[in-house]
Amino acid sequence: MNVAPSRSRWRSGPEGTWEETGSHPPGPPGSAAGAGCVTEPRATIKWKKPGVSPGRPHTTEAAPSCTGDMADTPRDAGLKQAPAPRNERAPVDFGYVGIDSILEQMRRKAMKQGFEFNIMVVGQSGLGKSTLINTLFKSKISRKSVQPTSEERIPKTIEIKSITHDIEEKGVRMKLTVIDTPGFGDHINNENCWQPIMKFINDQYEKYLQEEVNINRKKRIPDTRVHCCLYFIPATGHSLRPLDIEFMKRLSKVVNIVPVIAKADTLTLEERVYFKQRITADLLSNGIDVYPQKEFDEDSEDRLVNEKFREMIPFAVVGSDHEYQVNGKRILGRKTKWGTIEVENTTHCEFAYLRDLLIRTHMQNIKDITSSIHFEAYRVKRLNEGNSAMSNGVEEKEPEAQDM
Repeated sequence: MNVAPSRSRWRSGPEGTWEETGSHPPGPPGSAAGAGCVTEPRATIKWKKPGVSPGRPHTTEAAPSCTGDMADTPRDAGLKQAPAPRNERAPVDFGYVGIDSILEQMRRKAMKQGFEFNIMVVGQSGLGKSTLINTLFKSKISRKSVQPTSEERIPKTIEIKSITHDIEEKGVRMKLTVIDTPGFGDHINNENCWQPIMKFINDQYEKYLQEEVNINRKKRIPDTRVHCCLYFIPATGHSLRPLDIEFMKRLSKVVNIVPVIAKADTLTLEERVYFKQRITADLLSNGIDVYPQKEFDEDSEDRLVNEKFREMIPFAVVGSDHEYQVNGKRILGRKTKWGTIEVENTTHCEFAYLRDLLIRTHMQNIKDITSSIHFEAYRVKRLNEGNSAMSNGVEEKEPEAQDM
C-alpha cells in the first residue's frame, strides 16, 4: 500500500510567532498509526523580532504526533542526538619529565630486597622481656626461658643469645633479629656486667667494617649491627639503681637506648607518674642521652614529633600474648579479678606509643642513626688507631736504619 507523504503548512499565529500545521497520513488498517492518529499543530516558532518572516525554519520543536511505534521520517532523523565521543587518553603535559617515578622505583627495589632490624633487650630475669617482644610483633619470636636447674639457676657470666626470624606483612619482608642477654644484673656483684654487652655491640661494628674495607666486598653487606637496645627498668617506684645509671651512661654512646618500665601494671597511676619523673631527673643529671636524641632532630617537624616521645620516656609498658574478648573485640591483655588490662589501650599503658616509635614511625630513623652516628664514630676510632699504629711502626724502624 502506498502511503502519502506528510504535508505541512505555515500560518501566522499571534504577533511574533509562526505555526507549522499538518498531520501524518493515516497508516494501513489495523496498524498502530492508523488506529488513533490526531491532527494537531506540529511546531510553534517564536521570533524575537515581530513582523520578520522566518521563511522555512531549520530547527523546530517536535510536537507529539501519534501514540504508537512509527518509523522516523528523514526530517526527524536530523533531530537525533549525536553519538558520544570515545574516551580518549588525556594528553600528557609537555613539560612532564617523570622524576616523581623514582619513589616507585625505590619502593619496588626495597620490596625485593626486604628489610633488616636488630633489637637487643637488656634487663634482669623475670621482667617480661620475651613477652614484650612477642607482643610487639604479635608472634612467637622470642622464646621464653625455661625453668633452669638448681646448678644452672645463676649463670657465671652474661650470655648473648640471638634469634632471627623472617616475618612478612602485606608483602613486606623483614629479617628480625632479637638479641637477649640472660644473666645481666642477676649476680650479687654486678661490677662491669655491661662489658660483655658492649663487646658484642662493638664486635658487630668491627664485622661490618671489615666487610666494607675488603677489596672484593659483597654487593650487599649483611647488617648485624644492633640498631636499638630496650633497657628494662624494674617497677620499684623509687628511682634508678646505680647499675641502671652506669649501664645506660656507657652504652648510650654506642647504641640507641630506649628505657621502659617493665610490668607497669604493678604501679598505681600516681606511683607511675612519680616514678617517671624521678627517672627523667636521673637521666638529665647523669648526662644520659636516650633515643630520640635532641641533637639529631633534622627540622622543626621532627623536633615536634620527637618532643612528644621524649615526654613519655621511659615508657610504662605491659606485655601479654594472651587474647581475650572484650565488648565483642579481640584484644591482647592481662586478666585480673578487677578487670582486664588492655595492652594496646593508651589509657592502661604506653605500649602503643612504644610500638609506634620502634616500628611505625621511627624504625628507619633508628637504623640511619646507627649507621651515620654510632657506626661512623666506631669507624673513625678504628681508622685512627690503625694510622697511629702504622706511624709508631715507622718511627721504631727509623733508628734501626740509622744504626746500620
